[in-house]
Amino acid sequence: MSEGLIIVYTGKGKGKTTAALGLALRATGYDKKICMIQFIKGSWHYGEMDSTKKLEPGFEMVAIGKGFVGIIDDKSPKEDHEKVAKEAIRISNEKIQSGKYDIVILDEINYAVNLNLISVDDVIKMIKSKPDNTDLVLTGNYAKEEVIEIADLVTEMKEIKHPFQKGIKAKKGIDF
Repeated sequence: MSEGLIIVYTGKGKGKTTAALGLALRATGYDKKICMIQFIKGSWHYGEMDSTKKLEPGFEMVAIGKGFVGIIDDKSPKEDHEKVAKEAIRISNEKIQSGKYDIVILDEINYAVNLNLISVDDVIKMIKSKPDNTDLVLTGNYAKEEVIEIADLVTEMKEIKHPFQKGIKAKKGIDF
């Protein structure tokens, strides 16, 4: 068995979750077992909630978050988001340590750290305790330097141009 990688997709550009899902799509082609834990997006409906079901049983999606924190329609107190993020850490550790998955994707975990919902120390501890043969993928903007330092691969998505700048709203199948 090969040593598992730590992969980080970060940056202000679009495509971090999409890159992780592309990796998962490729891996399912090789009968790899994947679990994706979503730290932020849980309360909204978005395309990957349905499309990933088509990849079962090799792909498991666990949407835990209460939705994006601090945006216009977020009515949840920060404490609620913190509680859910801590539960996401617990579940993530459980899934990583289970030995059932070749790849575990921690979607939007970098945002959860940046918003102080969870600590970077909890993330580092989780990374360092992963089984040797498990690949971990961490997504979300604002990846902390400590995470970048121990990662094997870091890709920064850079926004050059976005339809939102022209007043074009998020599009089904493209943005969610």
